[in-house]
Amino acid sequence: MTAPSPAPRAARAAGGAAEERAHPGTIAAGKFSFWYGAKQALHEIDLVIPARAVTALIGPSGCGKSTFLRSINRMNDTVVGTRHSGVITLDGENIYDRGSDATALRQRVGMVFQRWNPFPKSIYDNVAYGPRINGRLSRSELDALVESSLRRAALWDEVRDRLRQSALGLSGGQQQRLCIARALANEPEVLLLDEPASALDPIATQKVEELLYELKRELTVVIVTHNLQQAARVSDRTAFFFMGKLVEADTTERMFTSPREERTDAYITGRFG
Repeated sequence: MTAPSPAPRAARAAGGAAEERAHPGTIAAGKFSFWYGAKQALHEIDLVIPARAVTALIGPSGCGKSTFLRSINRMNDTVVGTRHSGVITLDGENIYDRGSDATALRQRVGMVFQRWNPFPKSIYDNVAYGPRINGRLSRSELDALVESSLRRAALWDEVRDRLRQSALGLSGGQQQRLCIARALANEPEVLLLDEPASALDPIATQKVEELLYELKRELTVVIVTHNLQQAARVSDRTAFFFMGKLVEADTTERMFTSPREERTDAYITGRFG
């Protein structure tokens, strides 16, 4: 086969760079491994997570999917005795470079956990917390940002008349969407969610899933879920992890209808896991 000429290759590279600038939030892992002390949790993960899409990470408990998710914004840095090899890049920059600022990274890569964790503050102060720490905004600018974040989290209409009331008085589903609004207030490029609906009732789960569909229009969404039906409903791409390794990744439609690997098919059809 004749090698492509330098000009088309350069054009493709320029086009890819332009697309990345237009749509920030592309994540790529290259030979990424991770250890908790002597225990290796991830083995040479190679995975590209595209911008402006929902990518679901699936697999049985203990397979490494949450470890990988937390590695994307370096939450695992807070765990004593951890180490890694390989790279994870965000928009082409290695987030583990020696000069990389983990705090600045977490502003760009927000995270929402399995169990909602609003601060014991008002609804307003929960959303305003990050922007107040990260920069100087006028009161009117902060008010506008809080409203915008709550609207993006599909919560504004439910709380607009009680912004000064405690966030702890909200229902579980509302508290989870408040945590999403709190993450969105930092205007991230990426939103990571670790089992965000596992403790919610079906109605609240549906609201969170509808929210993810809307959010992918403006940022990259990565969700860990044990619920295969949820992964099929909300994601554009799916990655299957097993025993710390990435078995395969593809479009969600293909993964759920014609996976390439027997282990993927066995997990999706319920023969194990």
